[in-house]
Amino acid sequence: MTDARASETDQELATRLAVEAGRMLVELRDDLVREGIHYWDLKDEGDVAGHRFLVSALTAARPDDVILSEEAADNRRRLQADRVWIIDPIDGTNEFAEPPRFDWAIHIALWERGALTAAAVSMPALDLVFSTHPAPTLPAVERERPILVTSRSRNTYAAVRVANELGCDVGRLGSAGAKTMAVVMGEADIYVHDGGMYQWDSAAPAAVALAAGLHVSRIDGSPLVYNQESLWLPDFVVCRPEFAGAVLAAVDF
Repeated sequence: MTDARASETDQELATRLAVEAGRMLVELRDDLVREGIHYWDLKDEGDVAGHRFLVSALTAARPDDVILSEEAADNRRRLQADRVWIIDPIDGTNEFAEPPRFDWAIHIALWERGALTAAAVSMPALDLVFSTHPAPTLPAVERERPILVTSRSRNTYAAVRVANELGCDVGRLGSAGAKTMAVVMGEADIYVHDGGMYQWDSAAPAAVALAAGLHVSRIDGSPLVYNQESLWLPDFVVCRPEFAGAVLAAVDF
C-alpha cells in the first residue's frame, strides 16, 4: 500500500473502492458477454467477483473493522463492533446481467457507533460515483408534475399511493441505488419502496441522499437505523424536501 493510500480517510477509501470495483465489474461483464455466458451465470460471477474484491480491499485497509455484505453470512461480531462496513457488491444484479443496462450500483457505507459516517454509491456503467463527502449538490428542478421512480418489476402499494395522491409521472429503474441517485441527480423527485429490503440495500444510498439534503426515512417517517440485529429493513423513502409532507401523508396507512 502506498503512503497516500495508508493515510486515506474512510470516505476516500469508500469512494475509491466503489470506483475501482465498478471498473473491474464493467470489464468482467464485457469479457463474459463476449464469451457468451448465460444470464444466470453472469449474475453469479458478478456477485462473487464484487464481493471478493471489496472484502479483500476493506480487510487490507481496515483490518480491525467488521464487514456486513449481502454476499456473505452475517458476521455477528458486528453487533459488538464500533465500526461496520455495510456493502452491496452489486445492487441490481438483474440489471448487471442485462447489458447494456446502466441501472445497477455498488454500495459501500461505514456504520460507526450508531451512525453512517461515510458512504459511496457508484454507477459504473455511467462512470459516476456519489459520496457523502463532498456531498452532491441537489439541482434545482422545475416541472409541472413530480416524477416518482419505482421498481422495474413491481408496483409497491406505497408507490401506487404516492403516484395517485401527488399526480406523479412514473419512471422505472432497477437497483435501489440507481433509483436513489436519480433523485440526487434531479432526474426524479421521489422514490418510495415498501416491498422489502435489507440493510445493505439502503445504507449507502440513504447516507448519500441525506448528505445531499434530501428527505430520507422509513415510510412511517422514522429514521433508518443500521447495524441492528435483524438484517431486514423493509421500506425506504427518499424525496426532495418539498415533497416530504405529502409523501408521508400519502403512505400513512
